[in-house]
Amino acid sequence: MLSMTGFGRGEYKKDGVELCVEIKTVNNRYLDINVKAPKIFAAYEDAVRSIVRGKLTRGHADIFISLNDKREKQRELYLDEGTAKAYAAAAEKIKKLFPQAVNDFSVTSVLRYPDVIRTDDISSADEQCFQALKCALEVALEKLNAMRLTEGEKMKADMLSRMDEIEKLVAGIEKRAPLVVKGYKEKLEAKIKKILEGVEVDEARLLTEAALFADKANIDEELTRLHSHISQFREICKQELVGRKLDFLVQEFNREANTICSKSNDLEITRLGLALKNEIEKVREQVQNVE
Repeated sequence: MLSMTGFGRGEYKKDGVELCVEIKTVNNRYLDINVKAPKIFAAYEDAVRSIVRGKLTRGHADIFISLNDKREKQRELYLDEGTAKAYAAAAEKIKKLFPQAVNDFSVTSVLRYPDVIRTDDISSADEQCFQALKCALEVALEKLNAMRLTEGEKMKADMLSRMDEIEKLVAGIEKRAPLVVKGYKEKLEAKIKKILEGVEVDEARLLTEAALFADKANIDEELTRLHSHISQFREICKQELVGRKLDFLVQEFNREANTICSKSNDLEITRLGLALKNEIEKVREQVQNVE
């Protein structure tokens, strides 16, 4: 079982290329990948997402990529002629506005103006950089999943312990349920006798009323399904990617618990039913963090 929350870091340092990848994940219903990287890796973003999808199926993942390229590389300077001409035109206008000012406009000064000269790195995002990225990303994902597995095992232990408690509560409801009809019959009989003041009670009619109540309050099907759900939950927990299955199963748990509470005409069953719903909610909160 894997948690959706974790962190992993991978580094690559070789032949002048230093690259670091950090991955942080949190819970999310679907897989959502956010890549933050230098512009030179823009063409490789889909490849990064593809690699991540091979390791993650649910959750929100923030991926941070940093690069320090120390290799000797050929560089070229590019002149933005439009920007340079705009600076020259502005200088001429200023000269006309202030004739007394000294015009020190020169080629050297133009080179220092923002955006006039642009440096392009010819070797940016080459094959070596991409291989470094893949290597660091794989390491980060391995560490991320190791952390998620550790956290997932703790969550599994907690959910299984709560499943034991849920099973005890279901057993308590099962033990109490047959007594409810008997108690209803006794209360109904006592109430009728009090009203009729000594008149003999029609036993057949009393049994009919008790039977109608028993049918209305019957929760055998709900209890049977809860036992089935508990068994399924434990089996699913033996698998690795279980989030969606458990999410659906917990909804079924809630449905049965709600039905039991709605049918209940007994304080003890209502108390047990509410305790059952409370435990199911705690399991649901944990399931939201499971991949």
